[in-house]
Amino acid sequence: MKIKIVVADDHHLLRRAFVMMLQERQDFEVCAEAATGIEALNAVQRHRPDILFLDLQMPGMNGFEVLKNLYSHKTEV
Repeated sequence: MKIKIVVADDHHLLRRAFVMMLQERQDFEVCAEAATGIEALNAVQRHRPDILFLDLQMPGMNGFEVLKNLYSHKTEV
């Protein structure tokens, strides 16, 4: 089983390099990328990744706000 990952960073080139590095591993699947905090929140809610690589300073909603929103909307499975 592959480890699902969401990568969130507003710097396109850094995000792209990080995704390319992760894609070299056969056990990882980058299921979504996000450039803003809102995109990150939506991607996590949609894909439910195992790992979230989250930039702290992003437009719209910073990384801490993303985590706060995820935690406050967490549902029991």
